[in-house]
Amino acid sequence: MSDLTTVSVIGMGYIGLPTCAMFASRGMDVIGIDVNPAVVEKVNRGEIHIVEPDLDGLIHKVVANGNLRAFTTPQPADAFIIAVPTPFVANHRPDVSYVMAAARSIAPVLKRGDVVVLESTSPVGTTRQMTEELARVRPDLTFPLEAGEDADVMVAYSPERVLPGKVLSELINNHRSIGGLSKASSERAVALYSKIIVGDLYITTAESAELVKLTENAFRDVNIAFANELATVCQELSLNVWEVIELANKHPRVNILQPGPGVGGHCIAVDPYFIIDAVPEHTQLMQAARRINNARPHTVVDEIVSLLEPGRLNTVACLGLSFKPNIDDVRESPAVDVVKALADVPNIRLIAAEPHIDALPHELEGKGIIFTDALSAIDRAEIVVLLVDHRQLGLIDPKALEDKKLVDTRGLWTWKKAQKPDARIEGKKAREDRERGHPLRRASDRQAA
Repeated sequence: MSDLTTVSVIGMGYIGLPTCAMFASRGMDVIGIDVNPAVVEKVNRGEIHIVEPDLDGLIHKVVANGNLRAFTTPQPADAFIIAVPTPFVANHRPDVSYVMAAARSIAPVLKRGDVVVLESTSPVGTTRQMTEELARVRPDLTFPLEAGEDADVMVAYSPERVLPGKVLSELINNHRSIGGLSKASSERAVALYSKIIVGDLYITTAESAELVKLTENAFRDVNIAFANELATVCQELSLNVWEVIELANKHPRVNILQPGPGVGGHCIAVDPYFIIDAVPEHTQLMQAARRINNARPHTVVDEIVSLLEPGRLNTVACLGLSFKPNIDDVRESPAVDVVKALADVPNIRLIAAEPHIDALPHELEGKGIIFTDALSAIDRAEIVVLLVDHRQLGLIDPKALEDKKLVDTRGLWTWKKAQKPDARIEGKKAREDRERGHPLRRASDRQAA
């Protein structure tokens, strides 16, 4: 079987484009495919259309040296990685139409010995469904579902596991599950990813790999729901949720996540529904977590409304619109949901600031919202709402906020930057270690200290 020298990535978005860059940086011939001509043109100029640290320089380099080329239609390759969106439709039903369209698009250029890997987060069974579609379009080739180890084209599922803002590092360092539809399919996928990944590769079935990715994000959704529910409890009891969580996390077996205005992005806010849709009668906890996190933006809006002075126009500044800090991605953003809901509240002049984008998201257009920079927004407002703890917002001078009513959904100003008193009473062991000069530490450590 021929070596894997050319890889084609279908979809050059937040996952696909960094994946192109990493394979190209290893000397492979990479073909990026995207249906958006503007994206293709930009990549071929060595430019990027998303915000991701260090990606711009890497794309410029691999395009300049000829290792990455972009097209709007699939080209022949040895390996095909499908990284297209998998949104949901009405009633949170999974939509895998983009995956099936991508499969149909590459089918004409497939040849014997190729491997097709689906990376898109997908409901259990999608890899098999995709393979059936490939077999239907290319009856002249055999696939693992009917030919097993002797298939002409191998197929596997291997979900990405990266954090926006750290994609390039996590693409190569994080462990990865690989679920082939045959042993040969898994081995071929391992050979592909071994070219860029230094983390461990774990072979399993396609269905297990699909559920692993959904499980990871559903787990986080449940834990965030606990933190968000705790935030509401603390608000009702007039307690500081950030202090409660920080002290609770001193327990060696407790690790509560941080609350916020909700849950956003195209992973945690979406993936649990793929499990819920498959087994609705046995996912009560996941469904409850989704309800709690979906309701959180409305709780934040209620808190803001409670600060309004009746009978007059109140100016409210909302800082941050992306779904997480230090990125430009506003997909499924709870911050956008908060601002959208506030736009319908009477007696509010609404100002929004988001340092990573140049214009309001389309959901907020035409609602009379002023879009400006954070400092200008703060200066003009009586009520300041922090929705995303961007690095830049943490640098704002506290004096600029002194005469403002604050709603800090991330604890950036009211806790993380506060001068918290050290109320810790030193334990016996720590005290003895200090008095003895930490005798159990290595000599080199003592010298360095």
